[in-house]
Amino acid sequence: MHYEITLPADYDMGVIRTRVATRGSALDAFPGLGLKAYCVRERGVDGSPVNQYAPFYLWRTAEGMNSFLWGPGFRGLSADFGRPVVQHWSGLAFERGAAETPTAATKRTWRLPADADAAEAVDRALDRLDELKDHPDLHSTAVAIDTRTWELVHFSLWRTAPETDGEVRFRVLHLSRPELDDLSAGRHW
Repeated sequence: MHYEITLPADYDMGVIRTRVATRGSALDAFPGLGLKAYCVRERGVDGSPVNQYAPFYLWRTAEGMNSFLWGPGFRGLSADFGRPVVQHWSGLAFERGAAETPTAATKRTWRLPADADAAEAVDRALDRLDELKDHPDLHSTAVAIDTRTWELVHFSLWRTAPETDGEVRFRVLHLSRPELDDLSAGRHW
């Protein structure tokens, strides 16, 4: 699950950093949550054209996700910034890396053309995930798909993100990881 709250170009991103510093630990023991990366993009940093607060979640259970979306945390966020569009995908694979504390994240999304073989496209995405899992700076990586739009997403957390083309880069302000050790590694089918 992921949402992006794009903020004005002159927005004081210190407000977001303070928000995460004072409220981020609220999900450190949240039932059903594998991990939540409190991600930001800052205009002019890492090539970002925008200021954005953009958390990314890996849920272990649908009940946990629903409890969050209908609970006080998401209500508070919606009251402060407006209710964002929440993207969600079906998980295809997850891998843990060797790095302990992520400071950066990358996200790559792509839509499958109508005439593309979906299974082949997924296999290519999973091969890329397999290539990354032994990178020494990788904390964790996941591939998922939205079968309504046939959009694939590849999200990775890094100690230091490698330079790559075609990926959106984020800074990670905090990582809640209450059930990270219970996320099932490997391909999910």
